[in-house]
Amino acid sequence: MGNVKNACLEYGLYAGTMTVKEYPKEINDPALDKTCRLAALRSFAANIPKDQFLRTEVNNHIHTIYSFSPYTPSMAALKARDAGLGAAGSVDHDSVAAAEEMISACSVLGIGGCSGFEVRVSFKNGLFAGRKINNPDSSGNAYMTVQGIPAHQIQKAGMFLSPIREQRLKRTKAMAISANAILKEAGFAMIDFDRDIAAKSKYGEGGGITERHLLAAIAEKIINRFGKGVSLAEGLEKKLQIKITPKFAALLSDLDNPHCFYDLLGILKTEILPGIFIQPDLNECIPVEKVTAFAASICAIPAYAYLGDVCESPTGDKKAEKFEDDYIEELFAELARLKFKAVTYMPPRNTKGQLLRVKKLCAEWGFMEISGVDINSSRQSFNCPEVLQDEFRHLLDTTWALIAHEKLASVDRRYGLFSEDNPLISFGLAERLAIYTKLGKKLNLYHPEESAVEMICKLEGNKEGLYE
Repeated sequence: MGNVKNACLEYGLYAGTMTVKEYPKEINDPALDKTCRLAALRSFAANIPKDQFLRTEVNNHIHTIYSFSPYTPSMAALKARDAGLGAAGSVDHDSVAAAEEMISACSVLGIGGCSGFEVRVSFKNGLFAGRKINNPDSSGNAYMTVQGIPAHQIQKAGMFLSPIREQRLKRTKAMAISANAILKEAGFAMIDFDRDIAAKSKYGEGGGITERHLLAAIAEKIINRFGKGVSLAEGLEKKLQIKITPKFAALLSDLDNPHCFYDLLGILKTEILPGIFIQPDLNECIPVEKVTAFAASICAIPAYAYLGDVCESPTGDKKAEKFEDDYIEELFAELARLKFKAVTYMPPRNTKGQLLRVKKLCAEWGFMEISGVDINSSRQSFNCPEVLQDEFRHLLDTTWALIAHEKLASVDRRYGLFSEDNPLISFGLAERLAIYTKLGKKLNLYHPEESAVEMICKLEGNKEGLYE
């Protein structure tokens, strides 16, 4: 098959050029800086008619090359727009390095843009120390997001995340030693951490390194050995004793499968990662209270990431497993105590029954609902038609409320949705969300910052204008 770097051009992971004929390759080239990517996007967008079609769906949880994804922020925004999304948001693991580019790219394209980060935190000081919450790898640790970060606070968020990134880098390096033991025993070339992992990440630019970076390095060694096609599926079973389901055997054996690399990552995540995984300590998974307090300090929104019991993973990288559903009422009480302000969830991953239960609990506990699907594979669709169902159309509105919060708080923190100085703080959350939804939809999406300034000036001069 030849060098895996060339073989993976289609994924944009190593060489950074998604082979999408209608898109200039510079837009998705991680080797370029964000200024060059945005310049290429502006040039391309100049030939796109504004408001070409009605965009309705939203996604506030798109991963980029600054954690693990085949997409630069500019390409993620473009893919979102072309999928018919009206708004898109970047959420990377332990990183906000994508935020400024994502916001700029969305404004170039005339769609709503927002930013945040995802981080694993410790619940071990409370009732859930020994329970599996929403993290398949650890009990007592959970995923959460911090979203709607005001523009002038992005740098501060990056500084907050820096020691977490450093600790995760060290742990991943230790796991690579265990991975090399497996590779060596099976007769594969071993991983050089600096060359095969660090250099192919965006760690040096403020990005995070995740377990998927390690698995990608393992996948590279496997593909170099067996190539693609039937030999790849057979090699996994013979050399690594990985039992592959007929579904994935067919996917790996298909020479025309453009997502082969990511399909292989999904298999390695379930079959290899558990054997080399090292539990993070409190220096990496810091106490949840520290993150919710930090979010409040920068006028951002801390959100618990609901997973729910898994029957079948859409991306093939999670086994059927039980999570927080059996004690979700107790969990929501704890989230309120810990000063969470929102719950974020991914409609395609859950049953309607699960979603309706979460919706009901959010209303009872006064949590904002934020929708998004964690795009980190070329196989995943940017679309989320579930939010168009009558029961979940409110997630469209809360997205516009989130965008209004971020843009207004970037001008004046008093207008942060949960700011204690907010002129609407005496109103209930549902009323505030309704007003912020209207404000978000009134923003000039091609110039959202200037639009937010004008909006606040009008609001300051006419408080009644908040209700119009």
